[in-house]
Amino acid sequence: MFAIAGAVLFAVVAIMTILVAFGLPLGEFTMGGKYKVLPVRLRYAAVISFIVQLFAIVVILQAGGWLPFWFSETATKYICMFFAAYLSLNTVANLFSVSKKEKYAATPLSAAAAICFWMESIRM
Repeated sequence: MFAIAGAVLFAVVAIMTILVAFGLPLGEFTMGGKYKVLPVRLRYAAVISFIVQLFAIVVILQAGGWLPFWFSETATKYICMFFAAYLSLNTVANLFSVSKKEKYAATPLSAAAAICFWMESIRM
């Protein structure tokens, strides 16, 4: 169950990331919330972030047994733990964002995704 919840939460983040990469005015929800529309250089970063987010979705679904493993079970567990730690740190960073939209929307989303990744990595 945590794998599906984590994948869905991360899919929401990935969709928003690709939308800001295409120039939609959602930048206040991401990357510090400094820009309403991300400048071109940050859009490239958003595309890279989107690819990493898709990879994270695959990893958590593998950890939950919903997809076949691309890596060994041990490697998948450690990758899952990496994303859990990253999301935990991201949650703390979002708490200190100057953007209220990022603080109040992205923080709980990041925290919930972190919990899902931690639970799947512990369960493995």
